[in-house]
Amino acid sequence: MANLIIFSLISKIFSAFKEVSGIIGYNMKLIFLIISNVVYTIVFNLFKSEKGRELVLQLFDSADVVVENFRPGAMESWGLGPDVAKKRNPGLIYARISGYGQTGPYSEKPGYASVTEGFGGFRYINGEPGKAPVRPNISLGDTVSAIHAALGVTLAIIAREKSGEGQVVDVALYESIFNLMEGIVPEYDGGGVVREPSGTTITGIVPTNTYPCRDGKFVVIGGNGDSIFKRLMIAAGRPDMSENPEMKDNSGRLKHEDEIDEALGEWCKTLLAKEVIDILEEARVPVGPIYSVEDMMEDPHYQARGMFERVEIDGKPLQIPAIMPLLEETPGRTDWPGGDIGSHNKEILGGLLDLSEEDMDKLRSEGVIG
Repeated sequence: MANLIIFSLISKIFSAFKEVSGIIGYNMKLIFLIISNVVYTIVFNLFKSEKGRELVLQLFDSADVVVENFRPGAMESWGLGPDVAKKRNPGLIYARISGYGQTGPYSEKPGYASVTEGFGGFRYINGEPGKAPVRPNISLGDTVSAIHAALGVTLAIIAREKSGEGQVVDVALYESIFNLMEGIVPEYDGGGVVREPSGTTITGIVPTNTYPCRDGKFVVIGGNGDSIFKRLMIAAGRPDMSENPEMKDNSGRLKHEDEIDEALGEWCKTLLAKEVIDILEEARVPVGPIYSVEDMMEDPHYQARGMFERVEIDGKPLQIPAIMPLLEETPGRTDWPGGDIGSHNKEILGGLLDLSEEDMDKLRSEGVIG
């Protein structure tokens, strides 16, 4: 994912894989192809082949950026760590993504996104009070860490423009999640307050919640600005609340949170979701639907913004997410979906390392490349 974010906008890239047993299941294949689009894939046996490791080092010599996500110490054990790489290519930027970072007492622990989302504090504050913490149905920790890696690499590139030197970008999954935790640290350190899960609301801001409508759909309403709150309650048929002096600011509304939510909930239940949205948009109140992927793909705004691109996989058309963010002068694009693992061995090894067909056949027979 970090490779896709970093390079789909700026250059050709390749990914070197260790030996793998294959992609299991159609959905996993789609995920791999999507996150590997615009990436050239090559395969080396890093575990058993010294020649394979030497070829990787040769690729490092001409690389701008290396991204790896093995457990800390693995690359060093193969002679591929940043100290070795930097001697050969001083300008190399070496991004490392792991569960707990390259240093510290937990650095050697295995760290999947699911585990580090808990360790980073995210799972604690999500869900209903008194119930098991809730996981979003995506690998949020992986994606957020990829964004942090892309940002770190970007900053390192800017620094290299001044110094000429590369550097290590050390990204930990749990730290990327921790970086989303907003005010929980000063709340605790300054006031002794531990932020708890709050269901569909957010602690300390009223009203902002999710409400069911007559058609079984849900809407999100954010009416926590003082003037917005007045417009919201008038639109919802509760002018008494809009003029209530005890609800004129957020500190007062906090004391009446249940009362306000009940009033909005009862109003929403009498209307279709679209009706709620139309009424509140007319009143200039922030409101929106809860979208499924089907809703997204049918929405004209998504279409107008070009949020989907069409590729061909196994001879069939497939829509995938477009490259974001949108750059006005140099937008990203998907030229092709990701290929099978090792499908670009010939192009990369022949083009960058000048290996002949004979050389590659020999390496393949020796188990050096896949």
